[in-house]
Amino acid sequence: MSEIAKTYTPKEIEAKWQEQWLENKAFKAVVDPVKDPFCIMIPPPNVTGILHIGHVLNNTLQDVFIRRARMEGKSALWLPGTDHAGIATQTKVERILREEEGKTKYDLGREAFLERVWAFREENGGVILKQLQKLGTSCDWDRTSFTLDPHYAKAVLRSFVTLYQRGYIYRGKRMVNWCPKSQTALSDEEVIMKEQSGFFYKMRYELVEPVTDPDGSLRTHLFISTTRPETIMGDTAVAVNPKDERYSHLIGKKVYRPFPKAEIPIIADEAVDLEFGTGCLKVTPAHDRVDFEIGQRHNLPILDVLNSDGTLNELAGEEFKGMDRFEARKVAAAKLEELGLLIEKQPYTNNVGFSERADVAIEPRLSEQWFLRYPKVEAAKDVVRQGLIQFHPKRWEKTYLHWLENIQDWCISRQLWWGHRIPVWYRKGIDRSELDYANPEHIHVSVEGPADPENWEQDEDVLDTWASSNLWPFANLGWPDFSDEKRKEFEYWFPTSVLVTGFDIIFFWVARMIMSALELVGDDAESLTMDTLAKRIPFKHVYINNLIRDELGRKMSKSLGNSPDPLDMIDHYGADGLRFGILSIAPKGSDILFSESRIEIGRNFCNKLWNACRFRQMSGPIEGNANLSKILFRINPAQMDLYDHWILSRLAQTTESIASGFAQMELHGLTQDLYSFFWGDFCDWYVEASKSKLRNEELKGTCLAIQDLVIRQFLQLAHPVIPHITEELWNLLEYKQEDSAYIHDVPVPSADELRQTFQTQGIVLDEQAAVQADKIKDFISRTRALKAEYNLGTRRDVTFFCNASGSEKTVLEASREVVLRLLGAESLEFVSEAPEGAPACVTALGTAYLNLAGSIDVEAEKDRLNKELEKLRKAIASAQGKLSNKTFTEKAPAAVVEGVQNQMNQNLEKVAELESLLKAL
Repeated sequence: MSEIAKTYTPKEIEAKWQEQWLENKAFKAVVDPVKDPFCIMIPPPNVTGILHIGHVLNNTLQDVFIRRARMEGKSALWLPGTDHAGIATQTKVERILREEEGKTKYDLGREAFLERVWAFREENGGVILKQLQKLGTSCDWDRTSFTLDPHYAKAVLRSFVTLYQRGYIYRGKRMVNWCPKSQTALSDEEVIMKEQSGFFYKMRYELVEPVTDPDGSLRTHLFISTTRPETIMGDTAVAVNPKDERYSHLIGKKVYRPFPKAEIPIIADEAVDLEFGTGCLKVTPAHDRVDFEIGQRHNLPILDVLNSDGTLNELAGEEFKGMDRFEARKVAAAKLEELGLLIEKQPYTNNVGFSERADVAIEPRLSEQWFLRYPKVEAAKDVVRQGLIQFHPKRWEKTYLHWLENIQDWCISRQLWWGHRIPVWYRKGIDRSELDYANPEHIHVSVEGPADPENWEQDEDVLDTWASSNLWPFANLGWPDFSDEKRKEFEYWFPTSVLVTGFDIIFFWVARMIMSALELVGDDAESLTMDTLAKRIPFKHVYINNLIRDELGRKMSKSLGNSPDPLDMIDHYGADGLRFGILSIAPKGSDILFSESRIEIGRNFCNKLWNACRFRQMSGPIEGNANLSKILFRINPAQMDLYDHWILSRLAQTTESIASGFAQMELHGLTQDLYSFFWGDFCDWYVEASKSKLRNEELKGTCLAIQDLVIRQFLQLAHPVIPHITEELWNLLEYKQEDSAYIHDVPVPSADELRQTFQTQGIVLDEQAAVQADKIKDFISRTRALKAEYNLGTRRDVTFFCNASGSEKTVLEASREVVLRLLGAESLEFVSEAPEGAPACVTALGTAYLNLAGSIDVEAEKDRLNKELEKLRKAIASAQGKLSNKTFTEKAPAAVVEGVQNQMNQNLEKVAELESLLKAL
């Protein structure tokens, strides 16, 4: 038997087990018809990404689920992989190319540029997976997938072709979100809104012919407000609401566009808000979604005055040509002022859409793109409403269903080179504007491409990254090309068991995976019943983890300097300490306020576990720990006292509570269950209460066997959360079985199985004894607190009185030695009447009284309490003065006033407590 070292060294132990797990392929998943399957597909991180604290939480949760499944006797697959991250990866390589060589991708050409990206991926692509291994993640690493791997890429192309053939994918010219920096279209979900400070420009558009208003005055112009004067050059109309009496007589008239000067009509459209601005809207169909829709209804011409990079083109006029859009805004405003058309310029704050990846303001732009009309939308709602797919917490179902009720067609094409190139070819010699998409002589759509490629040219665009990752649950299991072996695997693992992900990609990813699976998995001709849908869903459960914020509630970001490096934390606290700590601050359904002190709790807990197991090893020989039956054989039921019954009862209860949490997908109480049982019940109470038995050779064997039993079960319960230290202690305490290489190979007994196994060895838990032990624990806890009130916490020469009688007295009498030792008291005497003036506390075994005589210097204690009372009364008087001052209560922030009131109330309570203590003295 190896000796447990005095000091726990997580760095060495974790590195040791990570290496062994990887070398021995400890987490290889196999199809085993005898076992139930449990499958998780890792949300693929960006291939060039690095580990952040959000990854730590998400992957720790997945690892907890998968390790627990193994220990429940299931065959478990956790499939890892990475996403090619089209925009993010291409942007990085373009930046490197620009900074190091002064070149653009166009200087290299498409093929050479893609070779550079692949080289970049080979050099940097595995970093985040290696970092996840340092966290202790138990993936089947031989199955690592990448969204541009040949098998996966083929599945992506097959999905495009299938959806195109079924009429879901089409080519169209529509308003899209355009990123001028990346020069690609973006979906609505890739745009984040940011509050921006700018100006509201009020300007004058002159009427071509003056008009007499209803009041008889002559009108020569209209007032129009805008935040974007740089788009004036694309105006093709001015719109008013037909119900607006101020302007109804002007409908059909014309005004002059300021520059380039041109006549444009005044039209009526109900989209115009009567209350916003002046009630007149400049209509720029090429540069605003609402304006585009108005233009479509009124057949307005479309003038696109912006280039793809956000500069203005020749349609904006010679003086603006080539100018950046934001510079053009200033120049256009100055020109309006120069022409006498700018009335006022007011500061204005509004929300502007930004590219999530490039972090630049997007442009609404009319562009010809590929769009997907979402399939199986109603079925995607039904599988959640009917409970085939369950969200945890359940409230996220509403978010999911709301999005499906308001779904828009998805722009799936991107103007990038890195990604899955769209499998569409156009016949050479036919102008793109003249293509007939229904004519196979004009357009070819297939996975393999046309048989005569020399006569065709492929579409330049690639698919949106999300249009490939939405196949993740089933493309990784062999779809669409199944060999017999792959078909067997697919039918075993699919649908997968649980998806663990953030709430922010319910739209991006979760809903799209569900719709894609419902459409593409299975026979398209079969009727959609609940039974057939149950076989098509990509996962049965969606576990939503929330956002991690700092202690001030701010989102973690490098710019704020509030985002800790997980690798530094692993180095300092250990991977197990980090895992335990991060789970302990992950409440159900709420954002997580990160605190490094809670991570320290994780490390301290691991130290406590290590030291407790070392104490067990030092207390006596390890004999027959190889399986549960051998340990139970060492227990003599006749020697078990109430503390033995109590700890085994608590062990069964904790086992039950943890199993219930996993069954209900509620892990918010997991670390608390582990912590309170092991540190509180076992270490602080049972081990301390049992020390006298360790000095009794007759009782020692049973006591050690019960400790071995508890530690064995606890290591199995805690293993999913802190895998390295539990694996190490499992071996050091000789729990390892000959036919089981690792702790996860041994199923964890359920609470019922524990109780049944106890009974087979003649151990019938005395629940009444366990209740009595709980009462003794309550007695000791409350009397300890009473000692502490009088600064006697470290004194062991105090005397307590207690008015217990009958069965309560019997319980205390029987446990007198344990009670006095754990309480830290010299004597416990029973009385029928309360001693006069003695401070007291009510316990589960009667009222206990602290005898202060001889325990403290009464006069010194009185003096101390009076000084503290004086300070408190001064603070109360100060607070009362502030709260009676109207200037303070009316002008100070409400939070400040409330804080003063709360502090005063707390001080009043303290005064009452101290006065009670003085009276007792």
